[in-house]
Amino acid sequence: MAVSLALNWILFLGLFPIAFYWLRRAWRILIKRDFSEVALKYGEAPPNAARFAPYDGVLHLLAGATCVYVILAVVLTAMPYSTWTAIAGSTIWIKLMLGFALSRHAHAKAKAVSQGR
Repeated sequence: MAVSLALNWILFLGLFPIAFYWLRRAWRILIKRDFSEVALKYGEAPPNAARFAPYDGVLHLLAGATCVYVILAVVLTAMPYSTWTAIAGSTIWIKLMLGFALSRHAHAKAKAVSQGR
């Protein structure tokens, strides 16, 4: 029982920095128009980062907002464990997969354009 309680707290407390990081990146991309963190692959943005910025910004915004929703729902309404862990886990995995797909697509498009395809 103590191990599962510790893992619950780790997941819950881990939502705070994850939400902060994703919302900060959404702010930088959508509001400040800083495209240096858009669709990163090996730490580099694609040459046409402005083209993919709205997609990446909205992805970060939705994922960060979902994490904030889960945090508030757990604290304010005592959301059941199975519900909030399912929402949090699905959000994290979906955001990682969609971010990976977006970065690969952005860099593949740039590579195809540079090769004349």
